[in-house]
Amino acid sequence: MFNKILIANRGEIACRVIQTAHRLGIRCVAVYSEADKNARHVAMADEAFLLGPAPSSESYLRGDKILEIAKQSGAQAIHPGYGFLSENAEFARACFDNGIEFIGPPTSAIEAMGSKSAAKEIMSHAAVPLVPGYHGEDQSPALLKEESVRCGFPQLLKAVAGGGGKGMRVVNSIDEFDEALKSACREAKNAFGNPDMLIERYLTQPRHVEIQVFCDKQGNGVYLAERDCSVQRRHQKVIEEAPAPNLSDTTRKAMGEAAVRAAQAIDYVGAGTVEFLYDVDGSFYFMEMNTRLQVEHPVTELITGQDLVEWQLRIASGEPLPLQQDEIRINGHALEARVYAEDPDNDFLPATGILRYLRTPQESQHVRVDTGVVEGDEVSVFYDPMIAKLIVWDDNRDRAIARMEQALEEYRISGLKTNLRFLRNLAGSAPFKALDLDTGFIDKHEALLFPASNLNSAFCLVMAACFFSEKTKQQANNPDDPYSPFGYQNSWRLNSEYARPLTLIHADTDYQLSILEGGNKGQYQVQIDDASYQVTAQLNDDLLDVVINGHRLSVHLFNDGDQLTLFHEGEQFICEQHRETFGSDDQAGDNSLTAPMNGAVVAVLVEAGQAVKAGDTLVIMEAMKMEHSLKAPHDGTVAEIYFAEGDLVEDGAELISLDVTEA
Repeated sequence: MFNKILIANRGEIACRVIQTAHRLGIRCVAVYSEADKNARHVAMADEAFLLGPAPSSESYLRGDKILEIAKQSGAQAIHPGYGFLSENAEFARACFDNGIEFIGPPTSAIEAMGSKSAAKEIMSHAAVPLVPGYHGEDQSPALLKEESVRCGFPQLLKAVAGGGGKGMRVVNSIDEFDEALKSACREAKNAFGNPDMLIERYLTQPRHVEIQVFCDKQGNGVYLAERDCSVQRRHQKVIEEAPAPNLSDTTRKAMGEAAVRAAQAIDYVGAGTVEFLYDVDGSFYFMEMNTRLQVEHPVTELITGQDLVEWQLRIASGEPLPLQQDEIRINGHALEARVYAEDPDNDFLPATGILRYLRTPQESQHVRVDTGVVEGDEVSVFYDPMIAKLIVWDDNRDRAIARMEQALEEYRISGLKTNLRFLRNLAGSAPFKALDLDTGFIDKHEALLFPASNLNSAFCLVMAACFFSEKTKQQANNPDDPYSPFGYQNSWRLNSEYARPLTLIHADTDYQLSILEGGNKGQYQVQIDDASYQVTAQLNDDLLDVVINGHRLSVHLFNDGDQLTLFHEGEQFICEQHRETFGSDDQAGDNSLTAPMNGAVVAVLVEAGQAVKAGDTLVIMEAMKMEHSLKAPHDGTVAEIYFAEGDLVEDGAELISLDVTEA
């Protein structure tokens, strides 16, 4: 076994590897960018080295610098995690050439599976079922278009070196092909350095089922059950579960054996995942093989009782597989939800900001949180927007879903937009519980997953008023004279009572409240318009217990200056105190194209003076490794362009102004 390893990654996966390595008595070396100098993985490691500036191309993708650090630190092996250099054959080869073990498959296996087209050719010889399509070397646009017609629609354009939904486009008709090809090629070249594409027939109701495989250096291979990853948005997984529900033992065995054949066909070593499309008729087709540990590996760990990172380390050090196929057991059911900094109400656009308030569910044998951040950390534009992975386990699927719903209600974040409420709606939805699973789940059940808030706005405003009153009272309280009238915040005066006014702003609406403090501690009468509320309130840290007109509630709150966030039953209510110093709205008007998130301008596709139609793509932005096409809101003429290719822009920045074409 190794004495010291280097983790060539960041975030939760770096923390995850360090945890297992330390348990095995292995010292860990971390690497970090300037943006990550205070990151959790840096603090957890035994030593850490600066790589370079924040952009990954200048830090986490610098394989040469990482190898220098490995040699300097005396690391015997490098664990690449996932993403970045994890499936980079040149880096794996460089590790071998420098006498450092790459904790992953051999270079030849990475190369074989790194090209999706080459992988399909290999799988066809290994008797692994394939989806109809084109995966040839000729990448001329004319031939690709010809093969597109032959394949039939709908179809999927996929980067041959891709992953994580990047360089991927759904094409519904030949009219969409040219623009989709250009966009996918550009995104693939930017993300992977390779613009080549393959074409696959797009199954309309498939499930995404993947098999976890492991192979050792002695040539043995096993599969550790399967995972269902069908619930996705923009081809990226949202909730994963294991084992895959409603899969027959016969199909499970056939898929597992096919996955092992696929791995052994390329002399695989270590952890790998063979991904299949599982159709409604029970047939399954090879999609791709990821030659690394998957983001969703914890669900497999929880149902098998195995530490997959430990398996990786033992196999890389030359040990045989810890278990044979007939020794692997499955127990219970596990689900994983990916907690992202993103805005589900705005097409899941990535969000950035500081985690000003962060509370996670209590961890136990049923609940696990894998994360690389702590309260106060920033989610920036430079890296993936995943905040954490929430994993739950129980005896069966129904009980595991109930665990997930409860854990998501207990997960509280303020400071940036997240998908927590969306995840709670998804996990609790009737179709998800009823196993109505396919890769189009989110689009199909959009109305269920994006419901109006169930929160009582009036009650929330009353609770906000009580919070501000209680907090002010606590700050002003004189412990030497608790009965002093100067400790009350009711503008006390002799022989008179006074209702304190308060203006709260919620969803751009001003609400006028008046607060009259009662004679007993924590008692208030709150007036909103013509409605009156009798309230008893008690504030303990971030928990407010209230009784409003006889209705008892408990809510958690986070106060950041004038802004207050209330958390209740998985939902948030945000309001702020009115201040006369608020400035005017400086945002751009309707006759402009604005940035929907922080990011970089990849391309400007128009010129000043050019006429455009509503829906034309004007600008392409990139944020967190994904491209976003920004389209003209209406017909008009480009008046002025404010940013150029390569510029970094902030959310809400005006990119282009338009002169409106009169109807």
